[in-house]
Amino acid sequence: MNKPIVFFGELLLRLTAPGNSLLMQEPRLNLHVGGAEANVAIGLAHLGHSCRMVSRLPDNALGRGALASVRSHGVDCSDVDLAPGRMGLYFLEVGAGLRASQIVYDRAGSSFAECAADAFDWDSLLDGTGLLHLSGITPALGPGMADHTLAAARAAKRLGVPVSFDGNYRAMLWEAWDSDPKTILSELIGSADILFGNHRDLSLVLGRDFSGDGEDRRREAAEAGFAAFPSLKLIASTARHVLTANHHRIAARVDCPGDSHQTADVEVTGIVDRIGAGDAFAAGVLHGWLNGGDAKAMAESGLALTCLKHSLPGDASLFGQADIDAFMAGGLDVRR
Repeated sequence: MNKPIVFFGELLLRLTAPGNSLLMQEPRLNLHVGGAEANVAIGLAHLGHSCRMVSRLPDNALGRGALASVRSHGVDCSDVDLAPGRMGLYFLEVGAGLRASQIVYDRAGSSFAECAADAFDWDSLLDGTGLLHLSGITPALGPGMADHTLAAARAAKRLGVPVSFDGNYRAMLWEAWDSDPKTILSELIGSADILFGNHRDLSLVLGRDFSGDGEDRRREAAEAGFAAFPSLKLIASTARHVLTANHHRIAARVDCPGDSHQTADVEVTGIVDRIGAGDAFAAGVLHGWLNGGDAKAMAESGLALTCLKHSLPGDASLFGQADIDAFMAGGLDVRR
């Protein structure tokens, strides 16, 4: 696909305590630029896809720095506006052993979250687009951003642009205002062709539990999702078992109406940074989908990127096709 992929969401600054120290334990923090949708855009740009970000940043050193960072990865940022306001932040304390990582958000009232009702002309922004990628984080930011996200999905549907939607359910964001996540997420999933979500996400919007276990439960949930949302053509998810903060066991799954594939578990040890691993998975699956891959190819490329992301500091995958190929080949010695 040569048409650009459009990503709509907030760019954030991440401030991380060095090493495995606690927040405020040392008098410095490491800075990275992230954001769920931008992470997927960066991951796909490194795989050779044309990606364009739609967002808004504060017109100050923080906003301009974040913009330059995303642009440096080959993402088109011509539709990222600079306006008065503040930058959304979050702080990360990286866990170790039996101590889990912790995040503190400081993003309320950001220039993105406070966008005016007429901030985005979706018919123009989606003209000539091959795919729109959204996540459930953006509508959770408040009623205005819920309206913007729904408007983007409705415009894409009207224009015949496929929609990729990552559920990314964040209870604390939804609970901070008088929200109706089930109704909003149901419409967004109903507009989507591709859903990143598991049986828990589908339980939330469908109001039912799934009785199976393991792969059977995931297939049961996928079939219920396809029945409830006829536009869905693909549902992708990971299964993660956390043994310690530094040792996880991960498998990937892709379901289509007539096909499915679940990978074997991969032991991921010596974890450097797990933040953004789900976004790396989304980039890997979309890479497979854009290249015409089947359920097996999409699941395996998604698994490769999500596992590789655990080895890299920061929020986004910076790996190319050669890295995916090397991961699948299993070679761990120095590549010369």
